[in-house]
Amino acid sequence: MLDLLIPLSLAAAFGALLGSLCRLTRWPGRERPLLFPLVGLVAGITAFFIHLVLNWVTGAPAWWLPVLVVLQVWLWLGPLGPRRGLGRHRK
Repeated sequence: MLDLLIPLSLAAAFGALLGSLCRLTRWPGRERPLLFPLVGLVAGITAFFIHLVLNWVTGAPAWWLPVLVVLQVWLWLGPLGPRRGLGRHRK
């Protein structure tokens, strides 16, 4: 159990750190600053489970986990992430 819990917590912390760094570099969505670390946290957890499945199916190496976390954070905060002006009505 501990051999899964430590990498999971490290992937989540790394994702939250990357989300915070994206916030500090002023990506779009500055109106909701807490969203960035939370999305990074969830992206890190998701990347861990994706890596777990890839490792079980194909024997993926351990260095893929940080790459997957970076890709998940970029994807969720970049192209699929928060947009400026969401929820505002345009006239």
